[in-house]
This record gives sequence, C-alpha cells and structure tokens, in this order.
Amino acid sequence: MSQSRLRRAVVALTALPLLALGAGQAVAAPAPAPAPAAASKVTAIEDEVARTLAASLADPALRERLRTATAAAPAGAELTPLAAGLSGATARGLAATTARADRAVATAKGLGDLGPLLRVQLADPSMRAALDAGAAPLVATAGTDEHARTVRAYDTAGRARGLDAATLPTRPVYLVDIDTAKALTAGMDLLQRELTARGIAPAAPQAPSAQAAAGWWGTKITSVEVNDDEEPWFKGAAEMFSLVSGFGLDGKVRVDSVAMPYLQYDGTVYYPNQILVNWSNYKYNLADVVLMEDDGDTNYLALAQAVAAVLLTIADQGAYIPLVNAVLAALPSSWWTDDPDYVESWYTLARTSTGRLNGARGNGWMTVEPYWVGQL
Repeated sequence: MSQSRLRRAVVALTALPLLALGAGQAVAAPAPAPAPAAASKVTAIEDEVARTLAASLADPALRERLRTATAAAPAGAELTPLAAGLSGATARGLAATTARADRAVATAKGLGDLGPLLRVQLADPSMRAALDAGAAPLVATAGTDEHARTVRAYDTAGRARGLDAATLPTRPVYLVDIDTAKALTAGMDLLQRELTARGIAPAAPQAPSAQAAAGWWGTKITSVEVNDDEEPWFKGAAEMFSLVSGFGLDGKVRVDSVAMPYLQYDGTVYYPNQILVNWSNYKYNLADVVLMEDDGDTNYLALAQAVAAVLLTIADQGAYIPLVNAVLAALPSSWWTDDPDYVESWYTLARTSTGRLNGARGNGWMTVEPYWVGQL
C-alpha cells in the first residue's frame, strides 16, 4: 500500500522463515493455511450497502436524517440506527440490509457480534454546502485499492457512476466505511487471546525481584510518522497497531499487540508518549516491531492462527533471534496486494534505544527513549 492516508484501521502481523543468528542457519517455517478472502467479502458487503443506501435516499425523511447525522458526526455516523424509527418499506429495507451487513462484516473479520460496524460520512467537508443547499448526493465505499483510477458510486436510482479517483467530486458523496476503531479494539483483544491460547503468551508470573517489585523499564514512543505522497479523496483515516515480538521469560516466543489509534494519516508527526515495550516481560534486551493497519479487511482470527503457526516453530537458542521476517512471512498473500496491511518494521529494538529509529522499509520513523515505570 502507498499508505496514502493510511486507511482505516491498523493491522495484521505474522511470521516467515527466520534467520537464526548465532546458529548460522535458516529456520524453515511451515506455510500457514491461507486466510479467508476477507478483503473481497468486506468490499462486496460495503458495495451492497452503498447501493441500498443510495436508493433509500430517495426518501426525503431518510435523506434529511442522514444529512443531520453526518453533520453531527463528521468522522462517521452509524448506519443501522439511521433507519430506526422511520416508517415505510424503504427505511425497513435499509435497516434489514445494514443489520445483515454488520453481522457479515464481523464474521469476515473473525470477530463476534459487535453491534453496528458500518458507518457513513461525507467524503470531504467542502461538500457540506452543496448538500445543505439540496444537491442530490451519491454514495460510494471507502475502497481498499489506493491505486484505483475510478471510484464506483451510486445515485438515488441505484445506478452506478464512475468518479475520478484523483479529483474531488463537486457533487456531494457519502462514503460507506467500517468503524475500524471499534473493530480494532475487539480485534486486539481477540488477537491476544488467540495467541495466548496457542502458546504465544506471557510467561507464568514469577516471584518478583526487589527491582521488579519497584517497577519496570519500558520503551516509550515520543514521536512517530509514516511517509507517503498521495492522499486520494475516497480514503478514510487509518487504524494502526504494532506487534512486538521477542522471547518471554519462559524462553518461548512472545507477541504483544499494541493499539495505536492516534496514527491515522501519513505525512503527519504524532507525539503519543506511548509505552511500546514492557521489558520486564522479555528474556533478552532486544525485541522487534511490525507496524500494521486495519484496512477494514483484516481477519484477526486468521492473523493469530498464521502468526502462531510460524512462531511456534522457533525455539530459544540461547541468543536473541530477530522475529520480524517470521512475522512477515505469515502474512497471507492478500495483504501484499493493492493495499497491504503491512506498513513498517523495526529490528533489534533495545531497552537502551533512544532517539530516531528509521524503519527497515523506509516508510516511517519513530523516536524512542527508555522509560522507568515505578510503582505508586
């Protein structure tokens, strides 16, 4: 992905053949089972909802409700509640379609029933004036292919229209999207639970030393940026997360997922002061980081299964082994085409690391510093 406006949501990490430092030989990783084609499923679901919503906007009451709801929630209004309380077959049909779509999207992402997931927003704030003046809107989806030349949108008659992906339309356009912040929160919880269930888990608690009882050392992100040049109008904000990997205190591979919901747009420097690594959980003074984004199509269950399948084959050999390659190798091929979820990676992050660290891919950087977390 070009990371252009790093889309929706951050996310999916996994593993690949790994170079065993110290052993001098490659550790072969078994090929994980292919993940479901969540990207095509989610895209098809969103497209159906966009077409249904566009036709529903022939109803003046629903059209006004949508205009008011998106003005009150510029980042996106939940779709399913919009038709609630309105009479007529059009509103009932939209409510039924969006309710089914919410469940189908959650299933495609490997999540349980999360309630409303689909949302709608105006593609650009500059369109508000025309919308308020009564211009008939189009409805499109916040597509996953950032290199697309055209964007398919629907009018109130349900007809498809092609819009130039490089030029902001003059006609108001609503975008159907997924609430990836909500999905990311549930996905991170599922990811950690599944990794734990498969043995990629925190070590059993041990009797704390005097130093450990007083607190622990962490690595704090003081600033971070992901680079890109393009910002197509039909893309939404990203939802990002990191997978931090290393060897736990029990000598087994450990993966910690870290949500980074603030990291939404490329070309923007963020100052989160976020703890990235808790070094009291790791055996060695080194860990690896892979930065991902949830593009709406990330299947967290498939991700956890793929990562665990590869990392469980890696054994502690008495020296630090970088795990980034193993994580990347576990990524299904669909995450490397059109709009990949892999964003950046950092090798050999140490407890003493400080200052600016450029990513291995050349697509981002972060500044870090050691940080002591003391007990109260």
